[in-house]
Amino acid sequence: MQPQDLVRDHTVYACVMGSRAFGLATETSDTDRRGVFLAPTPLFWRFEKPPTHVEGPGEERFSWELERFCELALRGNPNILECLHSPLVERVDDTGRELLSLRGAFLSRQAYDTFTRYALGQRKRLDADVRTTGAPRWKHAMHLLRLLTAARDLLRTGELRIAVGELREPLLAVKRGEVPWARVEAWMVRLAGEAEQALPGSPLPAEPDRARVAAFLHRVRRASALQAEPDHQVVQGAVGAGGVGER
Repeated sequence: MQPQDLVRDHTVYACVMGSRAFGLATETSDTDRRGVFLAPTPLFWRFEKPPTHVEGPGEERFSWELERFCELALRGNPNILECLHSPLVERVDDTGRELLSLRGAFLSRQAYDTFTRYALGQRKRLDADVRTTGAPRWKHAMHLLRLLTAARDLLRTGELRIAVGELREPLLAVKRGEVPWARVEAWMVRLAGEAEQALPGSPLPAEPDRARVAAFLHRVRRASALQAEPDHQVVQGAVGAGGVGER
């Protein structure tokens, strides 16, 4: 089975991400698609394991195998968590619906650390741009403001909201370079400070619900194995009746 076949035949959840999901799309925006596929359990019985992620088929599409996706979500990876909260769902089956029902199990105060680390990395790149060219990459500055806003609101409310709502026009003004860097920088500092202030009283649990996610993974892996069991039994029976026991 080729990697792209896994995406085509075994996707359990697929959505649109990027500017279109955030409410920041313009006429020139790409359509970024993300998905989760469930590799059939028998593929893990081979020496060569199925891939943890697949690019394509098609442009701007990226998918994760379910276990890898859950692993990253439990770590509080911002891109993964936001994928689970996209308002633009293109495909979902029963396993995907159960995955979506677990959105709360992945959320915890650990998101503060992961979102902050990601934001700091992006901020260093912006600062480097300012030092070398005199201005940041404004699109990246816009998305960093959006991310910091989402992190602050997550810590305040316990809910991850990715649509920017009424912030659309102020953020697009940043993207167009219409807002001085000093003001953008001050906006970033304020959002980071508000997130830090929200952390001690956040309604989020200290850690994600790993046991609940592990139970989900066990169920879907077992169900996939049982679907393949009749073929497996035929092979075993042929071996038993063939030469192995007679040698």
